[in-house]
Amino acid sequence: MHNKQIIQNTIDFVKETLKNAEGGHDWFHIERVYKNSLLIAEQENVDLFVVQLAALLHDIADSKFHKGDETIGPRMAYEFLKKEITPEETIQHVVHIIKNISYKGGNFKNTFHSKELAVVQDADRLDAIGAIGIARCFSYGGFKERALYDPEITPNLQLTKEAYKKSTAPSINHFYEKLLLLKGKMNTETGQRIAADRHVFMEHFLNQFYAEWNGIK
Repeated sequence: MHNKQIIQNTIDFVKETLKNAEGGHDWFHIERVYKNSLLIAEQENVDLFVVQLAALLHDIADSKFHKGDETIGPRMAYEFLKKEITPEETIQHVVHIIKNISYKGGNFKNTFHSKELAVVQDADRLDAIGAIGIARCFSYGGFKERALYDPEITPNLQLTKEAYKKSTAPSINHFYEKLLLLKGKMNTETGQRIAADRHVFMEHFLNQFYAEWNGIK
């Protein structure tokens, strides 16, 4: 089967699988990450087929919606790609990317690295910051019935992987525990450039938020 057809089959599979997903982790999230991956890949020497497949399948079963089980997504991706007769080496690379792409707290270090992971990870992180990132943050916070903000609950910047996954802190805290940290964790020059602009936008938002919260504006 030609790569172009495999990509189309993957798009169809992801759309169907995520048709009822939470708004910040639905097909439109996947589509944005896919487009940003292609944009970043233009400046990188990577296997574009691996980048495309990993971008499309990276959130096929996000552990946040499967009781923290991090094995479901990689397994679903593997089983799907096996049916598509993709070379085993390509399948394993995509699965490794899916296992290592997500942010797991400020103290967690990945053990797997590749240029393709760097591209897709940057694209995924870009979708977590800026205007879209702010919208996704509060969408997920509402989904989990979290408070918008509580001045008495301060952000925890030393979260372990498990503590990060189990956090029930207000949505505003997520900016300090993850979103504002992502600018400094980008892998590629393109990712760094785009992240810088989106980071500034989030800082402006937070200034406005606190001003309104305190009745200044």
